[in-house]
Amino acid sequence: MTLYRANPKDGIAWITGGSSGIGRELARELAQEGFAVAVTAREEDPIDMLVAETADCRGHVVAYPCDVTDERRMAATVATIEREMGPIALAVFNAGAYVPIAGENMSARKFSRSFDVNVMGVVNGLVPAVRYMRERGRGHVVLVGSVSAYFGWPTTAAYGATKAALNLMAEALKFDFDKIGIRIQIVNPGFIDTPLTRHAGFRMPALLPAPVAARRMLRGIQRGGFEVTFPRRLTWSLKFLSILPRPLCLRAIAALTGWNRRPLSFGRRPPDRN
Repeated sequence: MTLYRANPKDGIAWITGGSSGIGRELARELAQEGFAVAVTAREEDPIDMLVAETADCRGHVVAYPCDVTDERRMAATVATIEREMGPIALAVFNAGAYVPIAGENMSARKFSRSFDVNVMGVVNGLVPAVRYMRERGRGHVVLVGSVSAYFGWPTTAAYGATKAALNLMAEALKFDFDKIGIRIQIVNPGFIDTPLTRHAGFRMPALLPAPVAARRMLRGIQRGGFEVTFPRRLTWSLKFLSILPRPLCLRAIAALTGWNRRPLSFGRRPPDRN
């Protein structure tokens, strides 16, 4: 069976975490492709400039502010989008928080915040959106993961764990989504120059500007493969590393990021989420 691939003629695109970084740039790209795009971000993260910048595109952008950690408001937001803009043909769950974790200075609060936004923030939108898609017998869902899901990276004990959870979630859901006409994809980008990664605290190889990353992400969504990953010169090297014995893999990552030369405490302030 050929799985559904989202088309602007069938409905609208919805992006969470669209106020900055790759989410903002993807919203712009989708509007240029002719999609009407609903963008969800927190109320304190306005997207007025994005709305203005896409005014001349084939499609357009509409703001639907909501905190992805609020289950009831997310369900209400999905219902409002469906009522006011039309059926959600493409749902991109991009909202994320990166809270760096130092092994010598951990806190439960940091882990909890990461999972609330990066995992439950996806679930809170995915459940109501899929309910509508299932009724129509078609839909296209995209979860935004990260190459940090492949193995452990410095400072990513919480962030990487959440992205690994999204990868497993996408794989498990695919068995049933295939049967009900919903395409699901997991996007595992390399390092993107966004407000999140600027606080990472380690050297990031093959760093991509957000507009370039968004174009590659859109290309992957349009092609429809299960996993979308880029840039391949980095991600395929990381996939190779992931199959090595773990001690060798982690030693290589320590050298690649420069972490083997870092002092014990990196002491960086966690950034706000997008």
